[in-house]
Amino acid sequence: MVYVRLVVAPYCRLDCMRLTRGAINRYSLSSGESGLTAVSKFWHGIGSTGELTPYGRFEVCIDFSAAVVVLVCHTHPMIKSSSSSTRSGPCPAHLWIFSSIGKKTIVAVTGILLVLFVIGHLIGNLTVFLGPDALNAYAEKLHSLGPILWVVRIGLLAVVGLHIYFTMLLWKENQKARPKKYIASNPIGTTVFARTMRLSGLIVLAFVVFHLAHFTARVVDPSFQTMTTTLDGHQVHNVYGMVVKGFSNVPVVAIYVVGLFLLTFHLSHGLSSLLQTVGITNTSIRKNYELAGRTLAWLLFLGYVSIPIAILVFGLGKGAAQ
Repeated sequence: MVYVRLVVAPYCRLDCMRLTRGAINRYSLSSGESGLTAVSKFWHGIGSTGELTPYGRFEVCIDFSAAVVVLVCHTHPMIKSSSSSTRSGPCPAHLWIFSSIGKKTIVAVTGILLVLFVIGHLIGNLTVFLGPDALNAYAEKLHSLGPILWVVRIGLLAVVGLHIYFTMLLWKENQKARPKKYIASNPIGTTVFARTMRLSGLIVLAFVVFHLAHFTARVVDPSFQTMTTTLDGHQVHNVYGMVVKGFSNVPVVAIYVVGLFLLTFHLSHGLSSLLQTVGITNTSIRKNYELAGRTLAWLLFLGYVSIPIAILVFGLGKGAAQ
């Protein structure tokens, strides 16, 4: 018995018979006909019944001793007659989104959007080195956006959700493709970054939740809610003082340093992987884009971690949190 996995494309003709979900469909081989010829006939269509299958996945078993081809239909093909004026079937967009390349593309695009946000967020945060007025003015400008700011926040949450969801779908797909673990594993050609993407990603997610609770919702330290200052004659929230007070706490700084390190860990592989997924790179420059990805990730780490270290170790903004 020879087993062949046959994937039928949308609206591929299977004129030999009506295929029933979960049923075993038999087709007897003609005299002198090989099993491979039979599979080819199933693919291109034989007979004149005009059946169409918008979508289907079939397991083809060729039994040469009994001269039969057995097909097991795993998904409903939703067969329509060619005489019908309409063809019902899955939405092409839905088929693409949940195809392997579709899922990889979504992960890549959402990942690129998140990297761009991380870069922009760092540029804004670095205004802390320009003094209280610069950071408070930057924060006030963001808050003045009103509903637009919430649209951006909700959009970012949606991007994060899509990135996580489709990453997990790809992981499950890979697990199904390789259900059995190798007795011996020698991960040559991969880095520790690549082998810990899911774990580092989940820990980074927990860190982001903590960061939002710390400085956005201000529930970690309720005193942040009442911190105000004067900017250009107007009373505004003292974001500079909040940041200084927040990073004057050793355990909090430790959480940020570890979280940022794991974010770097994740980005070190993710950046080069994203470029490869969207087809921007090729094998001849593999080392170059992997180095570029790691370099950008570590530059982001140094930029972000410089803020809590400057406050806790070097006393940046000392007295501003009073």
